[in-house]
Amino acid sequence: MTKKRMGLDIDGTVTDPNTFIPYLNKHFKKSLTLDDLTEYDLTSVLNITEEQFWKWMGEHEGLIYKEAELAAHAELTLHEWTKHHDLIYITARRSHLAEITQNWFMTKAVPYDHIELVGKHDKLDAVREHQLDIFFEDKHDNAVAIAEEFNIPVILMDTPYNRLPSPNNVIRANDWVEAKRWVDNWLKETM
Repeated sequence: MTKKRMGLDIDGTVTDPNTFIPYLNKHFKKSLTLDDLTEYDLTSVLNITEEQFWKWMGEHEGLIYKEAELAAHAELTLHEWTKHHDLIYITARRSHLAEITQNWFMTKAVPYDHIELVGKHDKLDAVREHQLDIFFEDKHDNAVAIAEEFNIPVILMDTPYNRLPSPNNVIRANDWVEAKRWVDNWLKETM
């Protein structure tokens, strides 16, 4: 079996896409559900400025990331894949969150070979540097950019905020069970 280099986003992909909602609801006095988040940019949903959003993120993101739950079925899948493949996490998280991120992986016992905090949504340089064979993402434009730039399959974890049309090599998965099924078939075909 040829070892694959699997690239994975963390937030909303490996972590439960509902992670931010209780914090948003509490702080902004809303009663949002995941279905209300039809755009990745939360400023329009919350009716706040970019500046207000980043101020809030600066105050709360450490706690949110520390307490984030894994997406259903992600843990089992990742533990199975790590036996034969490299798991390389590429996240838009900023570098000051490195220790919190590292501790989360340890606490949750999530397997990894490398974790890179790129500090921005553009992950193309990191994907290129790590020569990935496949990527897992929840942000639509990232998924499309990676799929088009590198001509690799990108598993897009389905959420209400990423339902725009995509190229054929962006594969929408409703959950990690579906993602694993697609990837396991792909692995058989590419070995």
